[in-house]
Amino acid sequence: MDTESTYSGYSHYSGHSKKAHRQGSRDRHKSPRSKDGSRSEKSVTIQTPPAEPLLGNDASRAEEGQDDNWGETTTAITGTSEHSISQEDIARISKDLEDSVGLDCKRYLGLTVAAVLGLLVFLTPIAFILLPQILWRDDLEPCGTVCEGLFISVAFKLLILLIGTWALFFRQPKADIPRVFVFRALLLVLIFLFVFSYWLFYGVRILDSKDTNYQGIVQYAVSLVDALLFIHYLAIVLLELRQLQPMFTVKVVRSTDGESRYYSLGHLSIQRAALVVLENYYKDFTVYNPALLTASKSRAAKHMAGLKVYNVDGPGNNASGQSRAMIAAAARRRDSSHNELYYEEADHERRVKKRRARLVVAVEEAFTHIKRLQAEEQQKAPGEMMDPREAAQAIFPSMARALQKYLRTTRQQQYHSMESILQHLSFCITNNMTPKAFLERYLNPGPTLQYDRDRWFSKQWTLVSEEAVTSGLQDGIVFVLKCLDFSLVVNVKKIPFIKLSEEFIDPKSHKFVLRLQSETSV
Repeated sequence: MDTESTYSGYSHYSGHSKKAHRQGSRDRHKSPRSKDGSRSEKSVTIQTPPAEPLLGNDASRAEEGQDDNWGETTTAITGTSEHSISQEDIARISKDLEDSVGLDCKRYLGLTVAAVLGLLVFLTPIAFILLPQILWRDDLEPCGTVCEGLFISVAFKLLILLIGTWALFFRQPKADIPRVFVFRALLLVLIFLFVFSYWLFYGVRILDSKDTNYQGIVQYAVSLVDALLFIHYLAIVLLELRQLQPMFTVKVVRSTDGESRYYSLGHLSIQRAALVVLENYYKDFTVYNPALLTASKSRAAKHMAGLKVYNVDGPGNNASGQSRAMIAAAARRRDSSHNELYYEEADHERRVKKRRARLVVAVEEAFTHIKRLQAEEQQKAPGEMMDPREAAQAIFPSMARALQKYLRTTRQQQYHSMESILQHLSFCITNNMTPKAFLERYLNPGPTLQYDRDRWFSKQWTLVSEEAVTSGLQDGIVFVLKCLDFSLVVNVKKIPFIKLSEEFIDPKSHKFVLRLQSETSV
């Protein structure tokens, strides 16, 4: 089984009885496709992309022209290349090489500055206490009970500060932002100025004069640690708590298919709001499928081709009447295009429903076979039990053809390789999941996180904004997040001020009296 090939290799499971027919058809079909389809081991091929993204008109025409029995008479020729690169990959790699040096330097420079400053902050109170003991130990006044209790206070406060700093600042970065985080930079500057001021005062008033009041020196170190704890509380307010209250509603629209979502955000800068939008995009938006756009493009091109007018009498002759007649005929053809669109969509929905029903039946029969095999395996010895991977490989050929045809009809075949389907099938068998749970991934396109990272079509983004990306969100701001294949347009609206009033209802107003007449009609 060639697990390196994509889902186009499902026809290898069609049975042993068709190998001879397959071998003959391969010889007949090999000549027009072997130049592009068959490649040597570990070859690098640069493929020029077509006009449409990734899947051009050839895939759509092949889909339109195939019948329901195409899998029985078609041989799929797949390459065995382990490395392939396209023009989009070259553009993406070149952009990564241009930006990686600057981003890495900026990231490591920020981490280095923060680490050095944090080390200085934690060593400063300890240095304040130890320097007098090292330099003029004999001249110091004896440290009493209160002074020794301050040692314990300093130790525990530094431990609390260390844990809080680790929880707030020492996190793995989720993304690289184009500009510095303003509040984080301000906190670093504030801490530096604060520690520098303490060192300046310590050098002038304690080191130069060699103060002998050791309890006062320890108290000075305790005041530094207390001030650092208050700065840490300020960092929590600015970095975490300030953005929790929703203040803005953003509408995110994908430029290619118009899919949109709404999110509520707090006081954030434009670049941090872009990060929140992208984090939600990967889990909320359905995966971007460029193959769904080829049908509409081919239909538009066909309709535009019907509007061409040719003057057969030459430029010198007067054929305005004939030209007007041809324009009117083209206009009538254009007006009837909605009927073509209606029947095309109706026919596509019919094919999808039919192939979906075949897929559901095939999967249910395969899972029924698995239950029967499990019942038989329970009667065998423990060493002869079949593992989930072998069970998945045993039942996969019975559903492979129906699944392949359904994924081709819905244009999802590029997102599901044969190996990923086998892994998902073995996962469902291991956890005793139903056929409906197995089909959930394939019947409806899921979010981007559901698929492999190499099939996301969106890994590096560019933020385009008229305002500075470090400025805060405001009502009416529009910014765009671009990747290689599409873009996300983000429109910011402020949540309106809501005025809520109260109206008092007298409880007695709900009371009423029901009077019944003693005489009733017969």
